[in-house]
Amino acid sequence: MIVAFSVTPLGVGEDVGEYVADAVRIVRESGLPHRTDAMFTSLEGDWEECMAVVREAVAAVEARAPRVSLVLKADIRQGVTDGLTAKVESVERHLSS
Repeated sequence: MIVAFSVTPLGVGEDVGEYVADAVRIVRESGLPHRTDAMFTSLEGDWEECMAVVREAVAAVEARAPRVSLVLKADIRQGVTDGLTAKVESVERHLSS
């Protein structure tokens, strides 16, 4: 499964980078394949692994912010591994032909 999620602290002002870094640090320490871009962090693993990381990332932000917004999207597909890379490679192949 691939989970794309965004954790945003509310009530802390406009500059939220240090709070988001707390969440991304949890993802990086998880050992799961992941990618972070300007809007979302994606990670790949089984349901329990992914949801545990999301829960911990939210808790890290929640520990410092009075309110937290979570946006989550999941691609649940049994038997697929390395989807983070394979999906992008497929699009790139189509773009180059």
